[in-house]
Amino acid sequence: MAQARDDRELQGKVIALLGGSGFLGGHVAQELLSRGARLRIVSRHPERAFALKPLAGLGQVQFLRADITRPQSLAAAFAGVDSVVNLVGAFAGDLDALQGKGLGAVAAAARAAGASAFVHVSANGADAASPADYARTKAEGEAAVHAAFPGATILRPSVVFGPDDKFVNMFASLIAMLPVLPVFGPQAKLQPVFIDDVAEAIGQALSDPQAHGGKTYEIAGPEVITMLELNQRIAAATGRRRLFIELPDAVSALIAALPGSPISRDQWALLQAGNVASGALPGLRDLGITPRPLGLFLDRWAVRFRKHGRFGVAAKAG
Repeated sequence: MAQARDDRELQGKVIALLGGSGFLGGHVAQELLSRGARLRIVSRHPERAFALKPLAGLGQVQFLRADITRPQSLAAAFAGVDSVVNLVGAFAGDLDALQGKGLGAVAAAARAAGASAFVHVSANGADAASPADYARTKAEGEAAVHAAFPGATILRPSVVFGPDDKFVNMFASLIAMLPVLPVFGPQAKLQPVFIDDVAEAIGQALSDPQAHGGKTYEIAGPEVITMLELNQRIAAATGRRRLFIELPDAVSALIAALPGSPISRDQWALLQAGNVASGALPGLRDLGITPRPLGLFLDRWAVRFRKHGRFGVAAKAG
């Protein structure tokens, strides 16, 4: 859950949440509902967000099936909206349509429908010159959104962590199972950001589009850690003594090129580049948010990965 709020700046506002059935979508929905918004969860699989129903008042949330790669399917979703939030992103598939130049048509449809605010969640490291299709299309998507909706707010989150993420939990699961683990890009730097801080940033941008419209924000946590340090901290939180093997870059690149590899070429290129805010753009504090570190939550979330679960002792090796 996001930090408790007393204000209701979005009371009665109709907000279309594209990609609202995903990992980030559920947290963003709760943040916006807490601000009094009326939500339209728009997704190819809206049923995946039905768990949000009990969190909303009567008529406060509705679910629509649509596909952003077919902008004509968004007409009903955007009818009468005050704002649109786009959370859609992917590492595979038609990235140009999902998060690249194709987003221009989505932003144009929102503007034509009369939306006064558009928040687009991109990614830290978006770069039109990147060899990784993910980073390249993220940058092209930002440009397309700005061209179609000049007052849009762009948010660039770093690696997002949360109790139900597929990042920290993936490493915790592997550490719980294996006594020896290879580490790709052990010295690659990350600046992980708490999911509810990202959700609050979206709420802040929507609550004051006059102040935040047309701007790009880097959404990163308060600390920079390496991939090796991340693994070591997770192992300590789960009470596991593990051997981590730091893979040389040449070996990592070779593994990433193999079919069925646990890391793709794009993911390896992104990891090599790191995921740290440049500092050249405004960040969470400029949105009035104090970012929360991973350490504030890690011990509590790691309980289920400890030997004997909550009946175990974190300080003992397993």
